[in-house]
Amino acid sequence: MLSPIGLLVADDESAMRLALQQAQQAFSVGEVPVGAVVVLDGVVIGAGFNCPITSLDPSAHAEMVALRDAAKRIGNYRIADATLYVTVEPCTMCSGLLIHSRISRLVYGATEPKAGAVESASQVFSQPWLNHRLDIEGGVLAAECSEIMSDFFQLRRDAKKRLKQTSPSKD
Repeated sequence: MLSPIGLLVADDESAMRLALQQAQQAFSVGEVPVGAVVVLDGVVIGAGFNCPITSLDPSAHAEMVALRDAAKRIGNYRIADATLYVTVEPCTMCSGLLIHSRISRLVYGATEPKAGAVESASQVFSQPWLNHRLDIEGGVLAAECSEIMSDFFQLRRDAKKRLKQTSPSKD
């Protein structure tokens, strides 16, 4: 797949579609399909997808990879005035990353009931002691973002079931 770096984005949906392309890359290598892009002044400056398994890096969530990419491109660990688009609601680790990087805006697709730290399992950004606030919008292309996750986990369940059926029983 081609890199989205340098592409112009007109709106939240077109940026989320680029994040979905990143998620598809994760899917294709067997990683949980979460993708992210960072947009500054209408231009993609960072991109990434989940790769903790293939990179042997537990912090290699899509948000982390995309923000590292953006920081290197702009030469600053603070990524003020930028928007992070991610296909799934960020976890606690990634929410902390957004605060430390000074992202101005977060746009995500699907909620994550088990580990989401924006509105689902916890609400990290509503804590009064935080020294940075950002604008947040959820639900952009939520159905498509949720579908790629559902498809991925259904394939994994099916593969596990097939493996059980072909394994010799222990009688």
